[in-house]
Amino acid sequence: MTLEFSRRTVLQGTGAGALALLMGGVAAGTAQAVPSLRAVYHMTPPSGWLCDPQRPVHTNGAYQLYYLHSSINNGQGGWDLATTNDCVSFTHHGVVMPLQPDFPVWSGSAVVDAANTAGFGSGAVIALATKPTDGIRKYQEQYLYWSTDGGSTFTALPDPVIVNTDGRAATTPAAIENAEWFRDPKIHWDTARNEWVCVIGRARYAAFYTSPNLRDWKWTSNFDYPNHALGGIECPDLFEMTANDGTRHWIFAASMDAYSIGLPMTYAYWTGSWNGTAFTADNLTPQWLDWGWDWYAAVTWPAAEAPETKRLAIAWMNNWKYAARDVPTDASDGYNGQNSIVRELRLEHQPGGWYSLLSAPIAALQAYATATVGLPDFTVDGTVVLPWAGRAYELELDISWDAATNVGVSVGRSPDGSRHTNVGKYGGDLYVDRAPSDQNGYALAPYTRAAAPIDTGARSVHLRIFVDTQSVEVFVNSGHTVVSQQVHFVDGDTGIALYADGGPATFTGITIREFGNPI
Repeated sequence: MTLEFSRRTVLQGTGAGALALLMGGVAAGTAQAVPSLRAVYHMTPPSGWLCDPQRPVHTNGAYQLYYLHSSINNGQGGWDLATTNDCVSFTHHGVVMPLQPDFPVWSGSAVVDAANTAGFGSGAVIALATKPTDGIRKYQEQYLYWSTDGGSTFTALPDPVIVNTDGRAATTPAAIENAEWFRDPKIHWDTARNEWVCVIGRARYAAFYTSPNLRDWKWTSNFDYPNHALGGIECPDLFEMTANDGTRHWIFAASMDAYSIGLPMTYAYWTGSWNGTAFTADNLTPQWLDWGWDWYAAVTWPAAEAPETKRLAIAWMNNWKYAARDVPTDASDGYNGQNSIVRELRLEHQPGGWYSLLSAPIAALQAYATATVGLPDFTVDGTVVLPWAGRAYELELDISWDAATNVGVSVGRSPDGSRHTNVGKYGGDLYVDRAPSDQNGYALAPYTRAAAPIDTGARSVHLRIFVDTQSVEVFVNSGHTVVSQQVHFVDGDTGIALYADGGPATFTGITIREFGNPI
């Protein structure tokens, strides 16, 4: 089984239940071999393997978030459903698109068909999802599912609505392999032209289609880019957004692997325009919504309270360079995988004339803090251990310095200081280095240090660091930069230390928001 095929597959239902289990427990009837490492305030599956999130729709007063789920790591399956009112606390409802024999359901997109264009009723939820049509060759095509109860149950049309003509025409093994990649449809309603637009990821480009009714699609154009070192397009995204200056923009994005040229393996995006046939980028050089190792297969969707100016985003906190391995939570809690915290996105005009998406942690998360601790300012030349310890928290602070060459914070620090994850600024890098937190049985090397660009001359930085039992997410300054990493903390990795090398640094406004119980 190739990686490209298996990455789309997922677990069948586990039934309704709350997102978070008690931290000391696992699935009923199983033995607890080690202390629980279940994430406290991140979305995790009740059991099994969690993979790509699917863009939510807002129905029945809640966001319906679908995700790929399997009973075994990197196994075959379909879509499960979790609902949320605030994008912090999720309730799981089990499988809604089940695995059929040799017929898994991969990533796709759901929309609310308010105008009944597809003929299933006004307000029906319509989903397009990739499935492998041919059980032997497994070329990928797009199938339509519909729901008339707000997205809780779905029925499928028997035949694909977007056919992979390349795959069906291919006859040689080489041609079949090249044509197989045809997946992850994302649908958007083009208000100006009263039609649907769909983007599908291909091995080296994105393909655009349009339709009046979600059933009958025609190809219009491809979007290519000159640097093929960025890798293939997976989980593409397509939407419109109003910027802070009132201008309207189309955004095309995708999860891409740019590791070979020193760029992220996360979510690349382009701002631009759509003329009804083709997407034209303002600049062919992509921007990146995250610079860590673990913010992949991301989806964005309009915030219900401000759909034109604010979008929400969530991503799978894993990476295909090591995702198929076991992780510590397999043994401790019977699951593998979590989603990132939900972000709020805004589109802002930049001084250089371009537009960028800025990220902020979803505001509703602060309401779940069980305690808030303020600490005094520190001037540090070397290392200072803070008088606080915990497993799940947000650490917010400012750092300023003059001569220091390397400044930052160690989170998840073991009592003897040997284990920790460093978040700091060195030269032109804002980095998160999880190497000292690695474990022999779950080795992440060489994918340990992630770095985002920052002004080499900067002498101050504002950080919001979100630490959970198996992850670190860092929001820098006003949200131009985010770095997200899964981290294999062990039970005693609870300390925090401040450090400065080459001169003193001042740490001010130190605030810790504790999350003491699973959400």
